[in-house]
Amino acid sequence: MKVIIHTDGGARGNPGPAATGVVIKNTAGKTLAAYGEYLGIQTNNFAEYSALLSGLKKAKHLGATEVECILDSELVVKQLLGKYRVKEPTLQKLFVAVFNAAAAFKQVSYRHTLRHNNRAADAEVNKVLDKQA
Repeated sequence: MKVIIHTDGGARGNPGPAATGVVIKNTAGKTLAAYGEYLGIQTNNFAEYSALLSGLKKAKHLGATEVECILDSELVVKQLLGKYRVKEPTLQKLFVAVFNAAAAFKQVSYRHTLRHNNRAADAEVNKVLDKQA
């Protein structure tokens, strides 16, 4: 089964209160999961990686064998595609965790999108952060 994972991470303050947003859909567009998680005080990039990692784990739990990951973080996408190096030690650990989680699937792709095309995942981030405020 192929799924499309939309993820977003946000930190108000950077670093500041941070959260993930994940929306997983099947290829017919049906939402299989939509949620966010509070991360405490973190950076935006930490939140972006954490959202993707969470989405990959949830997709595996749902039985997915192929995933298309859509993120509005150009940095994270370019790092995952090997176009940029991951220099920050904390992000290096998350990069490895994402790489390992992705290895559980037959096929994985990463695609950057503009923020206005990722509204559902962004809304999940804001729901979590608004509850914490």
